[in-house]
Amino acid sequence: MKVLIVNTSDRTGGAAVAANRLMMALNNNGVKAKMLVRDKLSDSLTVVALPKSPLLHWYFLWERLVIYCRLRFSRRHLFEIDLANAGADITRLPEFREADVIHLHWINQGMLSLGTIQKILLSGKPVVWTMHDIWPATALCHVTLGCRHFTSICHHCRLLPNGGSDSDLSTSVWHKKQRMLDGESIYYVACSRWLEGEAKASALLKGQKITSIPNPIDTHVYKRGDRMEARRRLGLPLDRQYILFASQRVTNENKGIDYLVEACRQLDDLPNVTVLILGGHAEEVAPQLTLDAIPLGYINDERRIVDIYQASDVFVLPSLSENLPNTIMEAMACGLPCVGFRVGGIPEEIDHKRNGYVADYRSASDLALGIRWVLTSDQREALSEACVHKVAQSYSYQSVALRYTDVYQQAMAFKHYKL
Repeated sequence: MKVLIVNTSDRTGGAAVAANRLMMALNNNGVKAKMLVRDKLSDSLTVVALPKSPLLHWYFLWERLVIYCRLRFSRRHLFEIDLANAGADITRLPEFREADVIHLHWINQGMLSLGTIQKILLSGKPVVWTMHDIWPATALCHVTLGCRHFTSICHHCRLLPNGGSDSDLSTSVWHKKQRMLDGESIYYVACSRWLEGEAKASALLKGQKITSIPNPIDTHVYKRGDRMEARRRLGLPLDRQYILFASQRVTNENKGIDYLVEACRQLDDLPNVTVLILGGHAEEVAPQLTLDAIPLGYINDERRIVDIYQASDVFVLPSLSENLPNTIMEAMACGLPCVGFRVGGIPEEIDHKRNGYVADYRSASDLALGIRWVLTSDQREALSEACVHKVAQSYSYQSVALRYTDVYQQAMAFKHYKL
């Protein structure tokens, strides 16, 4: 079986990391998988970049320009909306023709348009689409934040000026997505059971096959190690307790840094505690914390990232909306207990008071309580072992690859049946 995984990038963003790991997991388990991307940043022979063309950059610019105009020349929600009104045609590429299954992942910001996705569907090849967020089931947004319009029809979009209207941009894109799916089938895979439920509630995906499979993680890379040795490698003091917060861009409001700042104010009485901030713009956040803080900045060296997980005592991700965050999975694979809000797929990863702490949504005080519970626990070793066991059981390359192989076979059988 030959599978072509399609994603905008092979390295940038959580979806890229997850898609790359899935490609490796499949290849390790008897499925021939390649990855097709617009932005190739690795030197992997199994990752293929789109043929170079000035149009690739134009697709991105054109979509942003249209959104910018519809936002009345405001940048406020410029990168929270995707229209998929422009993108590359991949159906003529040899990698597409050779594939038995086309597996879409995060294809936004000019990678594929709704028109080119429809062309992929009309090619007759079975299509699987992994949902790294809610966008495939809504008109414009990647995060709904309580909006339920997608359960009937998108309109009055909160991201549009003055809250949109009965027939705004979200409504027109919704109808375009409906036309794209008219009479066609896609096998949707959500990365969490929570997102699977949201996708099944979408009126847009009514009648489509929807299931959930978590992202995989390489447990040979992300694994437990000696905490003190990791600290020595990083040049960190050995006699501290470390709270780790990580995000691609730590100032992203959705990642909940304000709640961590408030939680830290409630932990002032704990001695010798330092917060490690991993991600872009970390230096902007560090001064806001009442506890000692070290801004590590953005790091893409995987070995160094593993060291940071291994050196820490607790990982905190107070996101306001999440699917199945890779960072929690990575931390747990390294034996690091995690604390996060009861939202999205986070409670599926963290088993409350078994391998971490699930705090009440948007409660800084409960977040602080969870951090304190982990840092003062006399069962640290048991917590760490429970983290590693959960990852091995649910997120290993083999377990995830086997579940996807079954999905591919079902998608191929269903397509054959329809033909």
